Amino acid sequence: MSCSPEAACPAVRPVTISYSDIKDRDADLSLKIEQGFGPNGLGIISISDVPGYLSLRQSLLHLSPRLANLPEETKKELEDPSSRYNYGWSHGKEKLESGKPDMLKGSFYANPLLDVPTMEESLITHYPSYCGSNIWPTRALPELELAFKALAKLILDIGLMVAYHCDQYVAKGMKKQSDEGLEQTLSRSRCHKGRLLYYFPAKDSTSKQDNDPMSSWCGWHTDHGSLTGLTCAIFMRDGVEVPCPDSAAGLYIRTRTEQIVKAPKGEAAFGVDRSTFALFMQPDWDEKLNFPEELHIHKELISSRSALTFGEYSELLLDKYYHLRT
Repeated sequence: MSCSPEAACPAVRPVTISYSDIKDRDADLSLKIEQGFGPNGLGIISISDVPGYLSLRQSLLHLSPRLANLPEETKKELEDPSSRYNYGWSHGKEKLESGKPDMLKGSFYANPLLDVPTMEESLITHYPSYCGSNIWPTRALPELELAFKALAKLILDIGLMVAYHCDQYVAKGMKKQSDEGLEQTLSRSRCHKGRLLYYFPAKDSTSKQDNDPMSSWCGWHTDHGSLTGLTCAIFMRDGVEVPCPDSAAGLYIRTRTEQIVKAPKGEAAFGVDRSTFALFMQPDWDEKLNFPEELHIHKELISSRSALTFGEYSELLLDKYYHLRT
């Protein structure tokens, strides 16, 4: 997204923790965890100097435009309507805030840990968005699976390190059972989902959807998992990597006080495409969620429910942003 010149957003540098510090289980990172994720934090922490990250990111993101530009009939074979396009290829299925389909963004979804989950048929029926099977373009792009899983594994390993230090911070203020922490919840989950994203060049699509300068390539949204690992984007013009073409580009965050701030690092420029990767680290589909009395988002989904599984909660959210289940 990008701010309009008339309403420049203040730039706020996110909290940064080095890889060597985050992997140290004896380090006290409570202050940085609070600064990043606490009541006054942006909800984001940057991890620096990660070994192997740059090459893994490069390998995967350079496959994104190749995937997006496969023949339409090939991409059709990679779609999974039964999961509401939460496995395989998805384009034009997700709805923006306006309710219109998002035609600027293509996505490829896969569970980096389980290609074919083994479970009861009833679970597949109840949680199709998480209990389906991966659909890899084995013939058209065979190298995608290895690159996807390698980067996802690295991000998940780091996410578990972050979760451990979040637990250490929380333990200073409240007691918890050994299996209740964020690290344990994510460690036992079969529900993590990777998403390779490709933003089509503006010249090839209906650029500036709804004429909203704040939603040029990615509309406002709230992730509903526990942690999201997000790579910096790669920009390309005619197949050649280029520097970020827009000085206003970057990750924009709406704070708890409704202020819009920019976290520097990168969006929209004519003729330039953008690729990135997100790993959604989430509880297992049958993990019970207990919601606090005061909620800021999605209140309408749980107003009459004291507890839901993560799978049930996710399906309710998909009802809102994707096609309803038939």
